[in-house]
Amino acid sequence: MKLIAPLLLAAALAAPALSFANEAAAPAKSAKPDLAQGEAKFAAVCAACHAADGNSAIVTNPKLAQQHPEYLIKQLTEFKSGKRANPIMAGFAATLSDQDMKNIAYWLSSQKAKPGFAKEKDLVTLGEKIYRGGIADRQVAACAGCHSPNGAGIPAQYPRLSGQHADYTAAQLSAFRGGVRKNGQQMTEVAAKMNDQEIKAVADYIAGLR
Repeated sequence: MKLIAPLLLAAALAAPALSFANEAAAPAKSAKPDLAQGEAKFAAVCAACHAADGNSAIVTNPKLAQQHPEYLIKQLTEFKSGKRANPIMAGFAATLSDQDMKNIAYWLSSQKAKPGFAKEKDLVTLGEKIYRGGIADRQVAACAGCHSPNGAGIPAQYPRLSGQHADYTAAQLSAFRGGVRKNGQQMTEVAAKMNDQEIKAVADYIAGLR
């Protein structure tokens, strides 16, 4: 009996410590996005290249307004980790915390995207054919299947493309095709089967989608 009492006391003292350890091991609940903080951080870090409202006027820099937040968070995370290689974006992403990324992404998703327009009239027909029907003889799936007929994408799965700068879209397709951009296996497989004219055509068609 004398031995049992000290054991019971030790167990009682250990219980709170064990409970605390379990709570510490549990993942912290992520805070809700703070849109005001997102706007402020975007203005400080991102607006110079992507414009104050996320509607970049520089054709080599993507429009980010109205993009799905999950997609934006994924890209920022992968710029920071190096999975998506881009020395400029890696530098900016390195300054952002996970909460910063969430705040920025959700603020951008609340901004209205400005429509774009196609420039290459001779290529629009080919671009529309690829976007809506794919390239059957090379087993290239229709872009609309994942990114929707109007380019709105599918939240949490596939990004919005509607109105995106043709130059930027073409550059990304070429990067996927050449193995430079490695963070989208599905897109790598699609772009690998497309030639320069097809990439240019579908990018231009996407720019005019709305």
